[in-house]
Amino acid sequence: MKSRDMRDMTLEELRVQHDQFMDELTNLRVKLALRQLDNPIRVRHLRRNIARARTILLEKESGARPGETPAATASTDRKRITME
Repeated sequence: MKSRDMRDMTLEELRVQHDQFMDELTNLRVKLALRQLDNPIRVRHLRRNIARARTILLEKESGARPGETPAATASTDRKRITME
């Protein structure tokens, strides 16, 4: 699914779509483990769609403009972790 199509969806539609993607990914992982999956590349595409949906959900929930990361609008809320 294209990003622009997801951006046209409402928050509720995006949440439903995200849940459908997650269910499909679960089913594909089972098939992959059982060696019954015809197209293993489908898993990669599905994971990318899930990432797109999550990103757009975060943008809409935070009020960020498309292309602007939600972290850029609320960067003071995060703590930096350092390795010593």
